Amino acid sequence: MFQEISLLDLFDLQTKNSHTLVDVRSPKEYEEGSIPGSVNIPIFTTAERAEIGTLYKQAGPERAKERGLAIFSQKLPKFVADCKKLETPITVFCWRGGMRSKSAATVLDLMGVSVYRLRGGIKSYRRWVVSTLEKEDFAPAMIVLNGYTGTGKTKILRQLQQTGYPVIDFEGLADHRGSIFGHIGRRPRNQKTFESLLVEELIRYSDTPYVIVEGESKRVGKIAIPSFIFNKKEAGVQLFIDLPMDERINNVLEDYQPAQHRAQFWEAFQRIKKRIHTPIAVQIENDLQNNRFADAVKLLLEYYYDPRYEHSTSHFPDDKKITITAINTEDALEQVENLLQTTFHLHSTKKRC
Repeated sequence: MFQEISLLDLFDLQTKNSHTLVDVRSPKEYEEGSIPGSVNIPIFTTAERAEIGTLYKQAGPERAKERGLAIFSQKLPKFVADCKKLETPITVFCWRGGMRSKSAATVLDLMGVSVYRLRGGIKSYRRWVVSTLEKEDFAPAMIVLNGYTGTGKTKILRQLQQTGYPVIDFEGLADHRGSIFGHIGRRPRNQKTFESLLVEELIRYSDTPYVIVEGESKRVGKIAIPSFIFNKKEAGVQLFIDLPMDERINNVLEDYQPAQHRAQFWEAFQRIKKRIHTPIAVQIENDLQNNRFADAVKLLLEYYYDPRYEHSTSHFPDDKKITITAINTEDALEQVENLLQTTFHLHSTKKRC
């Protein structure tokens, strides 16, 4: 018989063994938020789940169970085969630890698969995430990378992360760059998924003296950074990276690839067009229509992003600001790393190649 485990048991399993989490809910439920690292092997499609839900309301639970059994029975061979492909012990879960995960665990156990079932389902995990964030408990100070759009802040942050520095990448967790164009070429995550990933990062770095973050606003796309994290970021040491305009334009073009996303760029620009002086907005439109993306980016930086950025950062006191003037992103990265080591005594855990 399969074993039912608590959330704490699950965390223990994940740290000690090769183990896979299997979300047996519908694809739509999975996309709306799951436990990080889980895979989706659904018992029902999104349409099938809707059908069973309607039947439950209109004809009662017994009819719904009968229909669910009829659908699942046809899928059993493939469901078991997909789970066996994982080649590890697994823990199955659904929304609240109900019939779906119980049926899945029972079948897998009968077929010789090493399987656990998460008590309380993802609902118990979500309660844990919310309660963890409500504690507002994160001790490390924050070192914040600031700079005008195009100064390579995200690139520097991720290179520091790869090198072994303690980094929390808000944009990476949200899969959004934070600007009106920030969704282009990405698949932005929802608030629930962002919070789940953030909690894991907060726990991972809870014992470090500092974490390095990027100077984001309260919102990253549609994601809201929790107030206690945002306030800690605002109170942290602010590093301001300054790069030449040509370097910034090149960084924006490399990151956003407007030539590959013309329609999305045009659509995003229409949303901010009214906030830009009319002659400049007309020129930007003309540049976009004629593939002069570098010219369009230059005007966007000068007349939209730079003034907004200056306003949003004007409240930082001078004793919390350190300016890094560099010729390019690589130079800025080297200066940031030297500063981390000499001023904050923060070192990477890996050697750079």
